[in-house]
Parts: sequence; structure tokens; C-alpha cells
Amino acid sequence: MSVTGVEGEERNDYTKEESRAIRQRSLRLLGSLLRPVRARVFLTMAVVVISTAAQVAGPLFIAYGINNGLPALLAQDWFPLAGAVGAYLFTGVIGAVLIAWYTVLSARISQTILFDLRKRVFLHTQRLSLDFHESYTSGRIIARQTSDLDAIRELLDSGINNLVSGLLYMTFTAIALIALDWVSGLVLFGSLVPLLLLTRWFQKRSQARFRQTRTASARLIVHFVESMTGIRAVKAFRKEKRNEKEFGGLVEDYRDANARVIQLFGIYDPGLVLIGNIALAIVLVVGGIRVADGTLLIGTLLATLLYTRQFYAPAEEMAMFYNSYQSAAAALEKISGVLEEKPSVADPTRPIDLRKAQGRVTFSGVEFAYKSDRVILPTFDLDIPAGQTIALVGSTGAGKSTLAKLISRFYDPTLGTVSLDGVDLRRLHPKDLRRAIVMVTQEAYLFSGTVADNIALGKPDATREEIVAAARAVGAHEFIEGLPNGYDTDVNKRGGRVSAGQRQLLSFARAFIADPVVLILDEATASLDIPSERLVQEGLQTLLADRTAVIIAHRLSTVAIADRVLVMEHGRIVEDGTPAELIGGTGRFAQLHAAWRDSLV
Repeated sequence: MSVTGVEGEERNDYTKEESRAIRQRSLRLLGSLLRPVRARVFLTMAVVVISTAAQVAGPLFIAYGINNGLPALLAQDWFPLAGAVGAYLFTGVIGAVLIAWYTVLSARISQTILFDLRKRVFLHTQRLSLDFHESYTSGRIIARQTSDLDAIRELLDSGINNLVSGLLYMTFTAIALIALDWVSGLVLFGSLVPLLLLTRWFQKRSQARFRQTRTASARLIVHFVESMTGIRAVKAFRKEKRNEKEFGGLVEDYRDANARVIQLFGIYDPGLVLIGNIALAIVLVVGGIRVADGTLLIGTLLATLLYTRQFYAPAEEMAMFYNSYQSAAAALEKISGVLEEKPSVADPTRPIDLRKAQGRVTFSGVEFAYKSDRVILPTFDLDIPAGQTIALVGSTGAGKSTLAKLISRFYDPTLGTVSLDGVDLRRLHPKDLRRAIVMVTQEAYLFSGTVADNIALGKPDATREEIVAAARAVGAHEFIEGLPNGYDTDVNKRGGRVSAGQRQLLSFARAFIADPVVLILDEATASLDIPSERLVQEGLQTLLADRTAVIIAHRLSTVAIADRVLVMEHGRIVEDGTPAELIGGTGRFAQLHAAWRDSLV
């Protein structure tokens, strides 16, 4: 995978070509975010230009008032001074009103962009295939939605304001100074040489260091999220001390990364102030000499001093902008990397509708490997007739779950085809595919909400009668009725109010109400105790009736309800037959069944 992908996420040592590619990627994202609001951006730019021009005009009126208004007072002519004061106040009021308008406009643009970006990250990460989520931790996704977006928000809310107003202020100030006194203007431009050199030095060193802060921040969030998500395992294995040490190390890395950035500002910010003070001193000395020999008016000298001070006044704000900019640029790099990830299981461009699927599943010349790993399924062929229940049995790593994921189209085969009723799964419309094939895994995930809401996930428009009927069919109704509010009980985060076995029963009810033609149970009874399993066996008979079913189970009691058993080893089928045929033989399944039977004695 390229630097734009997941594996480049934690790197900071990019080559020039990689850095260029990352910048181009970020600029593409920025351009797409600005495109919908470009009209408001142009309006905002016009407002800030006029407001800045009004603010910069002030010293010109001061110079006019001193040079012309004060001498006119000797002749009892108040008009020049009054005009200068009036013009000064008028431009001040206009500038203040326009700044207020500019603040509102820029805030609205900022919130629009952030709203768009948040939606893009959320929707895109949902669309990405399973292999992305298996390699890109949830903590890193959370970091994209929280700390990285906060860095961009800070730039949009204040950093852009500082940049735009600062650049325009410095530009208009330089123009006004040259127009007022070109000699002082030359002094000012001479001071730009060390200013640009210092800024370039800061830019080169800060870019890599801000990337380090974003990476350190992401690692911190990842560790925190993983620790809190796995808090039961942390407490069960007394991992608190180890977590404390690991987290402390990550906090130190984050602190050190920020300290290195602060060190740069400790040189850059005072350097800007020093250059500004030296320029001001030179303008004062040169101007004072010229006032003394009568070639420069005192009002003009005062105005040039004010302009020189104003020119460097935004410098500190520009430094703060660069702080926000580098942090936001590093964050935008991370976000753009996620948004440029492509689903490995892409939707078909011209999907085939299969509204009335029968349920026949066929593997034809299938090979599969996870990325660059070893081949899991080498040249695999299998035909599952519609309505047949097959059980997959084999040791861990034999390829059973991989088979289930290929049928569910969580992954696409490296070679060959997996088809439903003769149609390649890659050509099926996603809605038809998800309607036809449902997978129930060992980890029965429940979302926040009521029991009824979680069952209805399989059929969002289901009535209460349909929900209750589904629960009865799989044997979940009795325990649901015993909950505090029955079907309206809030299961809390991840189903904390129900046991693992009860969560699994709810997932069965969810699958039953979805009414798929192909049902996959991947170790779906592993969390059930023996009484619950016996109860579920009856529910399974109802659940599996008149549909194609693939059951992956280590508990051979579950296998007994299958029409056909496939024993897998190293990605190949080594035994194929009915449960009775294989139990009566001398093969691998007979050995497994004998061992299981002995364990019950």
C-alpha cells in the first residue's frame, strides 16, 4: 500500500516524492471542501479587503492632520484638522462594522466546511471494506473525528482570520508607507530579507515536528480507546500497571513532540519581534535626520513610524497562524489519507437485480489470501444447493471463517467466483446481496437502544407483533419478558444489561426477522451455556427452515442439525457427507465426534 494508505499512517520520514503526493492529496480535499462555499468565500474576501483598507488609512489622516491641520490652526482654520479627525473616526467605524460582518461570515464558512468534513469521514469509513477496519484501529478513526478535526476547526475559526487580516494588513501598510515616504519604504523592504529567511527556516523544521505531534496524539487516543474498550480484560489480567506505564510513555512522547514545536516558536516569535524593532529604530533614525534637515515633515515621520510598527504587529499573529496551520495541515494529511482509501470490495457499476433469490451458493475455482499473506483457500470448489444446511468443521485456521466471509462478500476472492443462483456476488446490487445473505457471528453486537430496536435492525419497518414472533421463534421471548421493561428495555452500551448468551439469542431473532435466503452462523452458539444451547437448538430448526445455511461450529451438537458436513483442513475439504455417514466412518470427523462424546461423560 502506498503512503496514502493505512500503512503510511504512523510514518513521519517521508521522501520528497511522498511529501509532494501527500500535499497534492490534501489540496484536492481542501479544494473539494471550499468549492460549495466559494461564493461566500469571495464575499468574505471583499469584506476583509475593505475593512483592512479602512484600518490602514488611519495614519495617513494623522499625518495630514499634523502636517496641514496644525499649521492651519494658526490662521484660525479648523477645517483641515476637523476633516482629518472626522475621516479617521469614519474609517475606524467602517472598519469595526466590516470586521464584525467578516467574523460572522467566516464562522459560517468554517462550520459548513467542518460539517461537510465530519460527514465525509463518517460515511466514508462506513463504506470501506472489512479489511480496512481490521487493520485501521477504532482509536485512529476516533482520532480523525476528534483531535484532527479540532485542529482544522482551530485553523478555520481563528488561524485563517489571522492569516488573511495579517497578510492584507501588511500589504496595505507597505503600499501606504511607500506612497507616504519611499525612503522609509525601502528600509521596510530591506527588513523583509531576514524576515523571509527566518520564516523559511521555521517552515522547514516545523512541518515534520507538527506531523510528529499529530501521530503522537493519535497513538495516545488509540491506547486510551483500546484500554477503555477492553476494560474487562484489563481488570481480569491485572493490566493496569502495564497500561499505566505504556500510557505514561505515550504521554511523554506527546509532551516531547509539543515541546520541540514550542522550542521552534521560542526562536521564531522573538526573532520576528527583534527584526521589527530594528526596522523601527532605523526608520526613526533616518527619518529624524531628514526632519532635522527639513526634507521630511514631522507628521509624515510619525505616520511612517506607526506604519512600521503596524507592519510587524501582525507578525506574532502570523506565527500563531503558522502554528495552527501546521497542526491543521498534518491533521488534513491524516484525514485525506482515510478519505482516499478505496473499498477493496467495491459496489458493481452495473449491478444485477436478484430480488427473488433461491439460495444456491457456488464456489468456482476460488483462491483467496489476505493481502500478502499465505493463500488460505487454494483452488477451492464447492456447490451448496438451495435450502441445504451444511456444517463446516475443522481446526482453527482451516479456512472456515474465510469461507463464510467470502459468501457474505466481506472479501472478494483473489481468483475465481463466488455466486448466488449463478450470479457472481460482485455483480449483485448491495441491497439485494444484504437482503439475501445474513451472517450471525460469535460476537453478537447490540447497539444502544431498546431490545425491540435491536431485533428490528433486521427489518426496520417491522411491527411489534413481528418482533415478538421472531423472538418466540428463536426462544428469546421468555427472557425478554423478564427484563425490567420487556421489549422496551434499553440494553445500554454494547448490550451490558443482557448476558452473552442472551445477546446471541437477540442476534438470532434479528436474523430471523430479516428472513434471508442464505444464513451463515459463524460460531454463533459459542457464547451459550448448555441449557441455552438446547433452547436455541429448537429455535435454530425454525431459523434454518427453507433456507440455505452454513454453520461453523466447534460444538458438534450444533452440527447434528445439518444436512451435510464439510471437514476442512488447510483450506481444503477433506471430508464431505451427512453427519451419520461421517460419524460411522473412521475419518477426521469421527475422531472429533468421539472426543466430544467422551468429554460429556
